[in-house]
Amino acid sequence: MGRVSVLPDALANQIAAGEVVERPASVVKELVENALDADASRVVVEIAGGGAELVRVVDDGVGMAEDDARTALLRHATSKIGRADDLLAIHTLGFRGEALPSIASVSRFKLTTRERERDAGVEIAVDGGGEMRVRAAGCPTGTTIEVADLFYNVPARRKFLKQKATEVSHVANLITAMALGHPHVHFRLVRDGKVAADYPVARRLDQRIFQVLGKDVTRRLHEVRLDGPVRVLGYISDGTYVKANASAVHTFVNGRHVRDRTVTHGLLSAYVGRLERGYYPHAVLYVHVPYDQVDVNVH
Repeated sequence: MGRVSVLPDALANQIAAGEVVERPASVVKELVENALDADASRVVVEIAGGGAELVRVVDDGVGMAEDDARTALLRHATSKIGRADDLLAIHTLGFRGEALPSIASVSRFKLTTRERERDAGVEIAVDGGGEMRVRAAGCPTGTTIEVADLFYNVPARRKFLKQKATEVSHVANLITAMALGHPHVHFRLVRDGKVAADYPVARRLDQRIFQVLGKDVTRRLHEVRLDGPVRVLGYISDGTYVKANASAVHTFVNGRHVRDRTVTHGLLSAYVGRLERGYYPHAVLYVHVPYDQVDVNVH
């Protein structure tokens, strides 16, 4: 057995990327969550080659100062928690401080950002977790992150990516979920230079559901509401408008898209005697729980 040694940062980040970055949709998820945490009102996601060639996420959020942008590319660097007690009431979608350095370690990565009160922004480029290349940049307020040639330096990971159409489907499904969960944000998905989905800001939840799921689904849904310490607002179909899998069930807890057997079981219990076994309703449910009653620090 060899001697115990501390791994170089680049290698440690690549190992962490194995858990954080499974496919292009994983990259999109992390970057869009960061955009939402930065109070973005508009998020544009561009992909090329199924996302393996390019993922670009552009937001109009608060942006970052140069020092913060540099620090964001270090492992376990985050502005969202500062002590252990913060884990007990997490309000943000991201918090671990692992995503950006992990993504940068397995791609050709470029971050461009500017705060509103600054005249110029900053651009930071990193290839495969190497040295940062930093320069001043003219750019609008907000942040743009480009992830090119995903897994170019980890061929074993790249060869396990699925066909382009499959990877695009994963990204599209993710944008669907993000758009349903955040109706106050304008989302756009661009695939190989063409707009694949565009969801302007919606004033009401039912408007966003109409935008995303379409007229045929929306007209078959009925509003449900529960007030109390746990608040539920949603739209569900009756027992005659169903699917043979749970893909039409969208549940959100404090704005976070979740697939949870307990939540799904609770939904199905309301259909006892009305739903054939093995079938699921169409549903979009928004659950609001006190933040200290939810542990999001789980896998």
